[in-house]
Amino acid sequence: MQAEHNDEVHPDWLNQGFEYYRAVWVECAELLDHFGWKWWKNQVADIEQVKLEIVDIWHFGLSDLIRDDLVGADLAREMVQRAESKGDGNFRQAVEALASRALVDPKFDIASFIDVLNALPMSLDELFEKYIGKNVLNRFRQAHGYKAGHYQKVWQGREDNEHLSELVGELNPLSDSFVDELLDALEKRYPDKSSS
Repeated sequence: MQAEHNDEVHPDWLNQGFEYYRAVWVECAELLDHFGWKWWKNQVADIEQVKLEIVDIWHFGLSDLIRDDLVGADLAREMVQRAESKGDGNFRQAVEALASRALVDPKFDIASFIDVLNALPMSLDELFEKYIGKNVLNRFRQAHGYKAGHYQKVWQGREDNEHLSELVGELNPLSDSFVDELLDALEKRYPDKSSS
């Protein structure tokens, strides 16, 4: 799914040298904004949006791993083993460690990423389910002009990620028809620009 989406964005993405590490640390900052970090302001963590930012990080990390031909059974085993270790549970520090690793070494650090999941907590199963949903939204965005700059990210007063979270909660991400059902539901909610 990730390679197919990357092909839509840029057909030669494997050879372009895109800086996925930069996208990872920027997404870490966005994630912390949803989680809250400002001691001078009352903030309430939006855990659903935090999880979607984690999924965004996974999109970029997975792209880096695919590009380096590191996706397979060994990676899956490493992820499961690390997820079972649980870590220390300090979420902000885990996010900062992932961002720091991205700045020091451009190769995606799976251990630091799993530490973020463990600290939240977010299971690998939930990562998978939310990844499928966000991948569908990313494809939907591209089909509706995201790269060209005319995609409308806010509908009915809410960002598309919020609509996505609601729809994923209403549908079964493990269903064989989930992708088609989600695309259909997004289409029904997306504003029809031809009528405006």
